[in-house]
Amino acid sequence: MSEHDGYRQLRFVLPEGATDLLIVRHGESAAARADAPAPSVEGHSDPELAPLGLEQAERLGERLAHEKIDAIYVTTLRRTAQTAAPLAKRLGIEPVVEADLREIYLGEWEGVAFRKYVAERHPIAVQMLTEQRWDVIPGAETNEQFATRVRRGLERIIAAHPGQRVVVVVHGGVIGQLIALVAGTSPFSFIGADNASISQLVAMPAGTDARPLIVRRFNDTAHLDPVFSIASEPLT
Repeated sequence: MSEHDGYRQLRFVLPEGATDLLIVRHGESAAARADAPAPSVEGHSDPELAPLGLEQAERLGERLAHEKIDAIYVTTLRRTAQTAAPLAKRLGIEPVVEADLREIYLGEWEGVAFRKYVAERHPIAVQMLTEQRWDVIPGAETNEQFATRVRRGLERIIAAHPGQRVVVVVHGGVIGQLIALVAGTSPFSFIGADNASISQLVAMPAGTDARPLIVRRFNDTAHLDPVFSIASEPLT
């Protein structure tokens, strides 16, 4: 393009060697019940998907089945594996587990307690949101611990997939932490991602002028709309 022609505003094009990360929150998990607590994995509450969550996973699979996906990642918690399953089946890809991207550890509030106390506006829940710190909950991970392991998991995935598109199915707290790390915002700024939503990060290749990581979208839920059309809503 010459100066005579002017300088257009062009659509973003993924640079060669960049890693395109589609960050998905798992589908809705089963309601937390005091009389039937979910099992745990290494101390983390591990509920299965609710019926609506399974439907959301199917819709996610439909949305992404037409994209070129090179790998799928999940965490150690089964709600992410269940969410990824329809897409993995469609594409014939075996998901890889990245343990460092599991949800924030909530200490004494793992499972029913967290949802109960947040709903009841327990004083510690209010303090957590006001101070934007997880570790006001007794025994919970600190913000620093959480950020360190989430960054570690992200960097492993990026290093393994230069020039590829990867679906990473994780948790609401993890999505908030990932985008906060990239955008340089407060840690709770992006913790409201909807179930089965798609956010997008791009890890730019070395030598580009852009920041190493950029945010391309947050909380895309078009595929959960009952009138959604695959043909009219491509990701590329």
